[in-house]
Amino acid sequence: MAAPWSALLACLTLLLSVGGVLRNDAAGADLRVRGNSDAPVTLIEYSDFTCGYCLKFFRETWPRIQAKYVETGKVRFVYRDYPRADQGPGLDAAVAARCAGDQGRYWAMHDRLFADGGRLDAGTFDRHAKALGLDAASFSNCMRDGRHVDSIFHDRQEGTSWGFRGTPGFVLMLTRDGRGGDAAVTIPGAFPYQVFEEEIERLLARTHPRGKSGA
Repeated sequence: MAAPWSALLACLTLLLSVGGVLRNDAAGADLRVRGNSDAPVTLIEYSDFTCGYCLKFFRETWPRIQAKYVETGKVRFVYRDYPRADQGPGLDAAVAARCAGDQGRYWAMHDRLFADGGRLDAGTFDRHAKALGLDAASFSNCMRDGRHVDSIFHDRQEGTSWGFRGTPGFVLMLTRDGRGGDAAVTIPGAFPYQVFEEEIERLLARTHPRGKSGA
């Protein structure tokens, strides 16, 4: 028998409406969005590059969501930083990804940082920057000057407003709602793919009540 994911989520899900969840940073938060901006459903991840469960999601669950929903235009994926400490490798990695984003390589750096499996230090960041062809001086200056730190902590505060106290945390909502609305659902942890699939299909059904979303 299939696991009663709906019952489990009923106990763990917190429905909230937080203003500005899909806000843009001054430097252009759209760099941290994957998929069609007009996709009917938005999935937001609050994550830390040093988090083992975040890595589990990245390796096991994200590729399936990407293939079935993001690449087919059904889901818009938004990444938000949630460093678990105020300093250290989690924060530094978030800064490194943002600094790469300043040069148009946010997702390339994001994926490399997770692929490293938590082995994160200044040498790692510089190695990835070189591999991605980033301007070394600009990247180093960005890492030093702290221009992205306030925005990173804003992301974490936003995640806390959704009720998250650790990583990863996910919010699924109808994109048209923008701020969450009564259809929003939170998934507090790296749940199996089937949990995400069930909730995404439920939201898609609200946008296409007469039919299914398709394979």
